Amino acid sequence: MGEEKKHTEDLLILWREHLTHEFSTRNVEATLATMTDDAYVNHIPVLTGGLGKEQLREFYARRFIPRMPPDTSITPLSTTVGADQIVDEMIFEFTHTITMDWMLPGVAPTGKHVKVPVVAIVRFRDGKLAHEHIYWDQASVLVQIGLLSSDKLPVAGVESAVKALDPNAPANALIARAE
Repeated sequence: MGEEKKHTEDLLILWREHLTHEFSTRNVEATLATMTDDAYVNHIPVLTGGLGKEQLREFYARRFIPRMPPDTSITPLSTTVGADQIVDEMIFEFTHTITMDWMLPGVAPTGKHVKVPVVAIVRFRDGKLAHEHIYWDQASVLVQIGLLSSDKLPVAGVESAVKALDPNAPANALIARAE
């Protein structure tokens, strides 16, 4: 049992190191050093990312790390660790003050504040990250930046993040509105 716990801790340490290099030190090479040579990143809602170190280097250096608004913050919600995989649920928050083509391709900065739940499914192999599948509700992001109206569509904006953070926040508002 002790060895299994150490393995779990090692995965968490590596994942946190990877996130630190992406969002705090903003160091492309240090980020890549946490990954296998054939690693891939897939931002599922918009199909951005890359496969292999060369594509990921280009992606991280041009599209991701320098395209992170200065006020970006991540609030952890839950982390589940398996034998070779982590599922990390968090709130991703930023003000859309710069072009973010990794999340909002072709959308000019709106100056709007965004707060959205994100789930990362991270697979490990040989002591490094092998892949990241990153999920978020793109409709919620589009509502918050003003490109999609929630008036007539069954979509939520910041309320989805509020509900993820607070189980006591109101539920079923979209159902009530539809009745």
